[in-house]
Amino acid sequence: MSNSSAPTQTGYVTITLHAHLPYVINHGTWPHGLEWLHEAAAETYLPLLKAFAELEQQNLALKANLNLSPILLEQLAHPVFLREFPAYLLRKIEAAKKDALEFNSAGDEHAVEVAGFWKQFYEQALGQFENLGGSLIRGFQHFYDAGAIEIITCGATHGYFPLLGSDASIRAQVKLGVETHRRFFGRKPRGIWLPECGYRPAGNLQFPVPVNGSQPFLRAGVEQILAENEIEYFFVDTHLVDTATHVTPYDLRAGKHISSEEWTHKPVKSFYRAYYADTPGGQQARVAFFTRDPRTGVQVWSGEDGYPGDPNYLEFHKKRWPGGNRYWRITGPKVDLGDKLPYYPELARARTLEHAAHFASITAEALATQGGNGPGIPILTAPFDAELFGHWWFEGVEWLKNVAVEFNRPESKVRLVTCGEYLDAHPPAGHLALPEGSWGANSDNSVWLNKDTSWTWKDIYPAEAAVLKIVNGGLWRGKSEATRLVQQICRELLLLESSDWQFLITTQAARDYAEKRFHTHHAQLNTLLETWRCFESTGRVPPEKMLDLENIEQRDSVFLNIDPRDWAPR
Repeated sequence: MSNSSAPTQTGYVTITLHAHLPYVINHGTWPHGLEWLHEAAAETYLPLLKAFAELEQQNLALKANLNLSPILLEQLAHPVFLREFPAYLLRKIEAAKKDALEFNSAGDEHAVEVAGFWKQFYEQALGQFENLGGSLIRGFQHFYDAGAIEIITCGATHGYFPLLGSDASIRAQVKLGVETHRRFFGRKPRGIWLPECGYRPAGNLQFPVPVNGSQPFLRAGVEQILAENEIEYFFVDTHLVDTATHVTPYDLRAGKHISSEEWTHKPVKSFYRAYYADTPGGQQARVAFFTRDPRTGVQVWSGEDGYPGDPNYLEFHKKRWPGGNRYWRITGPKVDLGDKLPYYPELARARTLEHAAHFASITAEALATQGGNGPGIPILTAPFDAELFGHWWFEGVEWLKNVAVEFNRPESKVRLVTCGEYLDAHPPAGHLALPEGSWGANSDNSVWLNKDTSWTWKDIYPAEAAVLKIVNGGLWRGKSEATRLVQQICRELLLLESSDWQFLITTQAARDYAEKRFHTHHAQLNTLLETWRCFESTGRVPPEKMLDLENIEQRDSVFLNIDPRDWAPR
């Protein structure tokens, strides 16, 4: 018997969290390096697991699509992280204790309370890590297996697909991503996060920087490569579907303001449906895509116009040294760091309830007013960097938990769903041809290819060609020394291809570190290529060259079962 009082459902919302960090293990600690991984684990990944568990106790779930990038998985399972992370948490606990003593001596009772808050926060993180046996991955798998989240994959090292120099490079990034997911979770992923939401259709391509003897050549569409690997869906940014202009997440993080008029749009197709990516030539890949909703994106991404800029939330940039704990709130727009007011955790927590209710309201409004443009039940797609929650926006994980509660209220007309669940019940609404683009500034490739980064591509393209020549030559097959050498050559190419280096250079976030990392991997790759040439001419690897290989292997020990055949043509 139906419940006549149940509200009529107007649609679904799917939240996607993209968790990724470049490979930092054995490449520095502070201010750039391993500390990034420690901060993300303590402030984002463990709090997410805690929130998922608290929802589970209420028989609720966020139903998020969670991308754990392959290179992040490799780091979370790495012995160095497992050894060093508890020590990091203990340092933070001791810093909070020292802060409390100094605040107490100064008679600042409120600051003593906040120091106690940080002590408890990091003690809880340490206990949680120990209860998981050190395996955050196992923690996420529990919720994956329970259907509370859907874990998806990514390019192996977050290479930027539109600019990679060959289909083979994209194929290797995708195939290794799928295999890494299968190795950690025991099944293949249904979806993928394209690094930087970077999509490129099929067509003729010319290298965007000068390469000796280069000629335009035919490239496969990204969706075709995804189909080869049985990927069912991916995500694209707003402008790929809409002819109107919208600010991207990078614009919002950079502080660009957005007016309510700019939130409106006249879509060629609805943002609130899944579509198949149309492949030229009639060979349809039947891989679906979901489109980022612009208005909800503004509310969550923007530190100027969105929730993270609320005066009561924790100020990210002001820290107390030497421990690095934070004791101040945002206070207001454009307030100097020296004028920040004290942080009150309970006031901030209360604001997350209000902001979660507001998010549920605008989501329902968008689906009710604009979701009718297409067949079936609409779905609003809200993708974000996972590290936005907890790390950049400290209260963001609490906000996510409250969002799950809001959409699970009996009166809610909008329900949370994973993309896989949605596609199981609602087939894509048709085919749509997509242009090239990303969710970066200007919606194009300019974050990763510009006057400050073009030199990196002049190194990447010849490196790709050299690796392809070795892999396809086959001389390494059946020879253990040679196979081991070629495996490390492939690892160094993958690490060289990380889009993080160009991003950090362009944004000036850690330019020196990014340039150093790029040069390091390029130099190590060249060392290994020289060793390969020795093997080609003599049939053996000289002892001194083997020592070089061992040192590089020890430093960059990821994807231990990497298969060079992943670069071979289909």
